[in-house]
Formats: sequence, C-alpha cells, structure tokens
Amino acid sequence: MNPLRLVLAALVVASGPASAREFSEFQSAKSTLHFVSRQMGVAVDGRFTKFSATLAFDPARPAAATARLEVDLASVDAGSPDADDEVVGKPWFNVERFPTASFVSTAIRPLGGDGFELIGKLTIKGKTQEVIAPFTFRQDDGNGVFDGAFVLKRLDFGVGDGVWSDVTTVANEVQIRFHIVASPTASGN
Repeated sequence: MNPLRLVLAALVVASGPASAREFSEFQSAKSTLHFVSRQMGVAVDGRFTKFSATLAFDPARPAAATARLEVDLASVDAGSPDADDEVVGKPWFNVERFPTASFVSTAIRPLGGDGFELIGKLTIKGKTQEVIAPFTFRQDDGNGVFDGAFVLKRLDFGVGDGVWSDVTTVANEVQIRFHIVASPTASGN
C-alpha cells in the first residue's frame, strides 16, 4: 500500500464513526461565543448572546469543510449595562452603522488527533483581517462539538478608536473563545 493511502486509511479509522457524517445543523442554544479583554491590566469577560453559524464539517474530509459565522454586535454582554451601552457606540462597535461582524472560512487543516486549524476572513466595522483559530472537534451525544480560541487585535478593526485607542487603558489583544455545537446533516451524509 502506498504511503498516502496508508495515512488516509489511518485518518478514517482514527476518526471513528464520525467519518461518514457531516455536521451542519447549528445548535444555537448549546453554542457560546465569549471574549476576554484587559482593562487597566484586569481581565474582563464578555460574550455575545446572538450569533448564527452555517457550517459543513466531515471529520474524514476536513479540507472540504466550510464555516460562516454572523455575530449580532448589539447582543454584547460586557459585564454591566453601562459597559454594554458604551461598546455598542461609535468608538467601539458602532452598531448603528455596522450591526454585525462576520467570519468566513477559507481553509481548514488537520493538526493531528482531534485538533484542526480554521483559517478565514474576519470582518468587523467594515475592516477585514485573516485569522487563524486552532480548534478541537469531538462527538458528544451524537452532536459535533467545536471548541477553539484565537487572539485578535481590536485596533486592526477600528474597535475602540479615539481616546480608547490608548492600549495602556484597554489592551489591543482580545481573546475570542468559541464553543459551537452542530448536529449531523438531516440526510446523514
């Protein structure tokens, strides 16, 4: 058997029963999108309560996978009503002009075991940057579970401009953590 076929066969065996299933039915009630920023050196946790995902992922064929995420920026929970009101304003998300952020995958690469790398274009406030997000995939109760994180630089997207562009007050780096749950495609393929 040639080496490429041997590697492919090992991947199919290692992925177990999921290899014949595509996970594409987004489960919004089971999925979360969190962020951690630093304000004056103190970690501040937040989340978005409304977002949607369109995906197609077969662990036996990760290179064929696609993912798209749309985030309702007005659904931000930054820890307090005052903080929520501040971050939806013009210097931060400017939700009046830019109500959503989006991510569109351009590639998904296997890293070995249950690890993968998601590469794509993230757009916030009309500015687009490439991001790379390592994630893990596992099956839980028949669903596909995707857990990952990446760091973005908020100023690359114009988030927190004006007086808020001082990174000694609010750090430029923001960690994004996602937990996406999807059930298998209804047809089972």
